Amino acid sequence: MPSQVLTRQERGVWDGGEVRGSSHARGSTDNRHRATPDQVFAFLTDPANDQRWRRHVKEISASGPVRRGSVVHQVVQGPAGRGIRADFEVMAFEPPTRFAFNVVAGPVKPVGEFLFRPLGTGTEVTFSLHAELGGLKKLLMSRPVQSSMDSEAASLDTAKSLIERE
Repeated sequence: MPSQVLTRQERGVWDGGEVRGSSHARGSTDNRHRATPDQVFAFLTDPANDQRWRRHVKEISASGPVRRGSVVHQVVQGPAGRGIRADFEVMAFEPPTRFAFNVVAGPVKPVGEFLFRPLGTGTEVTFSLHAELGGLKKLLMSRPVQSSMDSEAASLDTAKSLIERE
């Protein structure tokens, strides 16, 4: 059985005016926000903030400052609310332009990347998440994995609101 590739990409512009977003699964969002790439990068890459903006994260911790090569322990909510280990390794930590990771624990091991680009007085954030499923995983897990990936992208709206308040 051929493998299935699930991909989720979200782009939003965080500036003093309208936030324009586009994705494969949802349309645009509107938010008034002003944040520099440094501020947005710092917030989104600090594991201490994750449970504030990623509602499906049950626990998360880093054993020191996050940098390239760090492994961050996390447990995310799975089917029926049970916890699923989903530790990730930081593959790129390039403030304030790029943060990339590979999930190294759990039944599915997606690859993700945040790109941060100054735009006017704000920041354009592009988030992509990619998971390849094959065989039995494709049959049993396609829908829950896609739902989880959609939830990750939607969590960026919560992050925007939190950064705006700070």
